[in-house]
Amino acid sequence: MTAALALRAEWTKFTTLRSQWVTPLLAVLLTAGVTAAVQAAYGDVDASLYEDPGVGIYYGLLFGQTAVVCTGVLLIGQEFASGTIRASLAAVPRRGRLYGAKLLLGTGVGLAVGLLSVGGAHAATAATVGLDLSEPGAARSIAAGVLYHPLLLVICLGAATMLRNLTAAMGLLTPTVFLGTTVLGGVPGAREVARFLPDRAGLYATTYHADPDVPYGHWTGLLIMAAWAAAAAYGGLRSIRRHDA
Repeated sequence: MTAALALRAEWTKFTTLRSQWVTPLLAVLLTAGVTAAVQAAYGDVDASLYEDPGVGIYYGLLFGQTAVVCTGVLLIGQEFASGTIRASLAAVPRRGRLYGAKLLLGTGVGLAVGLLSVGGAHAATAATVGLDLSEPGAARSIAAGVLYHPLLLVICLGAATMLRNLTAAMGLLTPTVFLGTTVLGGVPGAREVARFLPDRAGLYATTYHADPDVPYGHWTGLLIMAAWAAAAAYGGLRSIRRHDA
């Protein structure tokens, strides 16, 4: 089984399992839809949404990212849950090749979701409260918003591979990303640590203006998230090579 055939097999799984292609579509709809609703209702009156345009534009991402988490988990967690991981390993005995194909597919899906979500969020903002892409930080915010999705997906794919359990991965990652790090950000003492968690650092990269309370720059925030993604991908590789299916 060559790397190209392994990737083709993963693409076939992705396109034929409804849960796997519906979930990233839901991420796009949630991100763009929630942003449109919030901007239409509060975009002109809530200062937190327009003082830093990135906050309003990516408001829907706070909800859409939950579906991105589920996408990353399902790419391999579904196989652990059903036992089909054994058939996958029988077809692709080189475990690194199988895992690499999943990572490559996940990165591609994440980029597609990022492009559609960011495009939808910006279109929703432009249609409701208006949008000025000439503002300083706009181009960087767009790039960070697109890259946020594949990085988060890879983190969740790697974590699901290490946990080797669909229920555990969903139960741990979904509430942590959706609510856990936000709660930690409001707890004195834990706030400083929470800023270095991947989703907090990545979301900071999407804002236009610098926050004096954050001890790093916007691009550094994206690099922090990328470091988490690299660590998760490596951890997943070590796990799939060392443990029986």
